[in-house]
Amino acid sequence: MISLRKFIFHHHNNFLISKEEIYSFFTIIELVVKIIRYHVSLGNTSNFFQKKNTKNIHGENQITLDIIANNNFKDILKTCSNIAGIVSEEEKKIITFQEQEKYGKYIFFIDPVDGSSNADINIPIGTIFSIYPRVSPIGISISEQDFLQPGNQQIMSGYILYGPATILVFTIKSGVHIFTYHPSYETFILSQKNVKFPDTGNIYSINEGNYNSFPKGIKKYLQYCKNQYDQNPISSRYVGSLVADFHRSLLKGGIYLYPNTQSYMYGKLRLMYECNPIAYLAEEASGKATNGDIRILDIIPKFIHQCSPFFSGTASMVEMVKKFILDSQSDSIKN
Repeated sequence: MISLRKFIFHHHNNFLISKEEIYSFFTIIELVVKIIRYHVSLGNTSNFFQKKNTKNIHGENQITLDIIANNNFKDILKTCSNIAGIVSEEEKKIITFQEQEKYGKYIFFIDPVDGSSNADINIPIGTIFSIYPRVSPIGISISEQDFLQPGNQQIMSGYILYGPATILVFTIKSGVHIFTYHPSYETFILSQKNVKFPDTGNIYSINEGNYNSFPKGIKKYLQYCKNQYDQNPISSRYVGSLVADFHRSLLKGGIYLYPNTQSYMYGKLRLMYECNPIAYLAEEASGKATNGDIRILDIIPKFIHQCSPFFSGTASMVEMVKKFILDSQSDSIKN
């Protein structure tokens, strides 16, 4: 068995960040994951899945677990001298830690509990994270520009999936690797190395309850999928947790779609701490990610809680969706 620590110190080859720094980040992540994993395992025997009378920056109801996970990440990240600041889905503003913001080398983005609305019915949920290098000089306070970087500047991203097993999936610009938490050893053990999307996929994941408000190109793509039953049948599978739906597509081949709708004209998923980390993983696993027009990782963010349409998965399926979207836009212009 290869532990997470052993893997990092023997297989890491990203010159942008040292082995010691990577391991310190994973030590923090692993510690909070153990706490979240414990609370998740209690299920509805505890009050951690109860809705609070609070909402996050996006107007979504928070549950107790959202707040506990967010506070744990903040408290533990304070102890990491290399973290200059963090952005969380559960916080309206950028969070900085006194002297760390002057001398910390990295910016940390976190969605503490992805899919938390599913927690009370025992559906897999997750944690999404990514790390960027700061752009301001060391020795001065960081600014908003340190956070408003395109996803192609990430040096590390990943997610944790809390399901029948607790899975860590990450990339440090050296392939995508999957680790499984082993309770007896109290650490993550390598499960799969250098994971790639299958060349073809036959699963699409989308909330079809919103079909009537989808753009025309997405409607046409879904009809295309449904008409493939005589050739290469494409099945619909949707959990409602980004991490869970993406993980299935990564291993089995497929595409995750969250287009803009009438209710969410600019998309619903958050660019900085949902779309970018997942897109970075997708491309490192030979997949693709787009907003329907351009590569997700090339989008220049305008604010930290910006949203975006999101299509990610097997490269050929993403290209097909993009073609349907662009063709429909072209038809609309002609008409």
